[in-house]
Amino acid sequence: QVQLQESGPGLVKPSQTLSLTCTVSGGSITKISYYWSWIRQPPGKELEWIGYIAHNGATVYSPSLKSRTSILRDTSKNQFTLQLSSVTPEDTAVYYCASRAGPGWSTSRDDYEYWGQGTQVTVSS
Repeated sequence: QVQLQESGPGLVKPSQTLSLTCTVSGGSITKISYYWSWIRQPPGKELEWIGYIAHNGATVYSPSLKSRTSILRDTSKNQFTLQLSSVTPEDTAVYYCASRAGPGWSTSRDDYEYWGQGTQVTVSS
């Protein structure tokens, strides 16, 4: 059973870099054909896809966030990390990591095989 767990600070100050880690257990982030995404849900809004890192380390980001986003991985720890720079209060959201077999992106929960429980991040001074 693959499990994903997000971790990171719950409060980030404006202009700083938000950094969250997703730890994967029960499966490898290098498993062929799997893609590991970050998705967020601001309060009162729909899910928003941020980007993914593929099994081979390739990354794809949402055009609206691309200039501020990096997704990295540590295969020795079976983790992947989201870095979102220059945050503002509009980046306040519940952040999720999720995984699916096959490329592409989606904001539908049903399109992902595995989800983390989510972590609240608030951007405030």
